[in-house]
Amino acid sequence: MTEATATAARPATAISWKAALISFAGAATFVVLLAVLHLIKPGLDPSWRFISEYAIGDYGWMMVLAFLSLAVGYVSLFVAIRSQLRTIAGRIGLALLLVSALGLAIAAVFTTDPITVSEDAVTTEGTLHNLGGTLGIAMPFAAALVGWKLARNPAWSSSKWPLLWVTGMALVAFVVSFVSLGIMVSQSGGEFGPDVPVGWANRLEMLAYCIWLMTVAWQAVKLSR
Repeated sequence: MTEATATAARPATAISWKAALISFAGAATFVVLLAVLHLIKPGLDPSWRFISEYAIGDYGWMMVLAFLSLAVGYVSLFVAIRSQLRTIAGRIGLALLLVSALGLAIAAVFTTDPITVSEDAVTTEGTLHNLGGTLGIAMPFAAALVGWKLARNPAWSSSKWPLLWVTGMALVAFVVSFVSLGIMVSQSGGEFGPDVPVGWANRLEMLAYCIWLMTVAWQAVKLSR
């Protein structure tokens, strides 16, 4: 069996449109909650604060809910499209999607320490939150494998270009965020503050993942019908 035959082994009608809708809603909920937090917690400067810090203090439950919503979105997309990815690379992408969901769940359960915390004051809860963030690095690789393999699936031919665009956007956002964070941390000696603007790249990266998720989920809904 060729790779093309394998990827087309299950028709688009095998997609779970209900799971795809839940996935879309999970990503949309994350975006809305994060936008609201920017309005109701203006004291947290978005230019140099990570989004995880919205979980600290008042309205912290909203950031927790946002993380959990996005985690549900990842898992729901796995359920929705797993019948469409029959190759090894596609299944690795699906597995990485679940790893990303686990990372978000851990980040939701354990609250981060403030970005300005000293090394001596780092808490166990903050360390576990960072572990969740580390697992989240799986997401751009999941997006790359899933997006590329779906775009090559004949049953998804009508969705090829939207998939490639949002997949490319997710990868660019990750690279920009990763490289800019590395440069800024190196230049600042690991000390964060207003002069180390890492916040916007962090937000744009997460927004790109949400757009990717909503696009794939919406294309899945359309194809399933």
